[in-house]
Amino acid sequence: MSQTSQFASSTRTIPQAGDVPRHIAIIMDGNGRWAKKRFLPRVAGHKRGVETVRKVVRACMDRGVEYLTLFAFSSENWRRPVEEVSFLMGLFLRSLEQEVARLNENGIRLRVVGDLSRFDAPLVALIRRSEQLTENNARLTLTIAANYGGRWDIMQAVNRLIVAHPEKAGHYQEEDLAPWLALAYAPEPDLFIRTGGEQRVSNFLLWQLAYTELHFTDVLWPAFDSASFQRAIDSYRHRERRFGRTSEQLVVAAPVSQADGENA
Repeated sequence: MSQTSQFASSTRTIPQAGDVPRHIAIIMDGNGRWAKKRFLPRVAGHKRGVETVRKVVRACMDRGVEYLTLFAFSSENWRRPVEEVSFLMGLFLRSLEQEVARLNENGIRLRVVGDLSRFDAPLVALIRRSEQLTENNARLTLTIAANYGGRWDIMQAVNRLIVAHPEKAGHYQEEDLAPWLALAYAPEPDLFIRTGGEQRVSNFLLWQLAYTELHFTDVLWPAFDSASFQRAIDSYRHRERRFGRTSEQLVVAAPVSQADGENA
C-alpha cells in the first residue's frame, strides 16, 4: 500500500502565493469568555459560535478560499468539565444534522479529522454519512478538526508509514510521511487565525503550519464578524512570504510570478 500527496511542501519547494489565501486554518477561541461577559452560561457562547462558523464559511466562499480548517475540539479539551464536554458533543451532533444538507447544496465538501475512537457510534456514523454525501463537492473543502492534536497527527502518520513501508525504516523522507497526515488532501495553510487574544498554536497542525502566516486577534470567536475576517485577510496580503529567501530575491522573481498571474 502506498500513498502520494498532490501538494508541495513549503520546506521542499516554494508554494504559489496569491492575494487570497488558498487555505485558512482557524482556532475558534473565546466562546466561554464571550458568554461570561454577558452573564450567560459558557454553553451559550458555543451556540453563538456556530453562527460565526456559518458567517466565516460564507466569507470564504465569497473570496474564493478553497480550504477552511476549523479547530472545533482538541485532544486536550477532554480535560474540561464533564458537562461542557457533553454539551459540545451534542452540539457537534446537532450542527451536523442541521447543516450538512446546506453544505451540500452550496457545493461544500465536509471532512472531519482527528481521533474519532472516543466519540459515540451515532456521531461517528453521522460524520461518515456527511462526508460521503459531500465528497464530490469542490467549491470549498471545510475540515472540522475534532479530538485532534498536532502531535497525535504526526504519530499516527509515522505509525501508518512504518506499517506500510517497513523496508524503508531508517531512511524515511518528508515526502514519505506527508501523505499519511490527516490533512494530506489539502495544501498547507496560507493563513492561520486565532481569536480570543491568546498567541499560541495549541497543538494544532504542528507539521502543516511550518510556513503559515499567523494572525492573532483579541476578538472573541462569537464576535468575529466580516470586518474581523477582512482584517485578517488584509494582514495576510501585507506579508512578505519569502519561504527562506531574501527580500531581494522576491524582487527579482516578481516579473516571473506576475507573468504566471501569481503574487510572489
